[in-house]
Amino acid sequence: MKTKNLLATLFFIFLTGCVKQREQALLEPSTNQTITAQFENSNDKLHQFLDQLDDPNTAQDVRIQILCKDYPTEYKNNYMPALMKLSPGEYTEGKLIKDLDIALDYYKKKDNIQC
Repeated sequence: MKTKNLLATLFFIFLTGCVKQREQALLEPSTNQTITAQFENSNDKLHQFLDQLDDPNTAQDVRIQILCKDYPTEYKNNYMPALMKLSPGEYTEGKLIKDLDIALDYYKKKDNIQC
């Protein structure tokens, strides 16, 4: 269980990284605040999904819903675009999709889920 939590934590630390101040200054303040809020909300949702996946009491049908639909949708539609806007040049779509696949594959194997 500690290994799973460590893996998830490291995954998100790796993804979030440090946002450079000069890159933030390139965006208009209101736009930057909107994107930051989108990123934070999405990040919170993704953490909630991971908490559910790590909870042994979560039903299998809920795990399938999270892994096959909810998590990838939230990641691709909200988290990834916001992260790429907040840290231009640091992340590419291909790299973020690869990171998503690694995380999803881990939980799919752990819970024996096929989408």
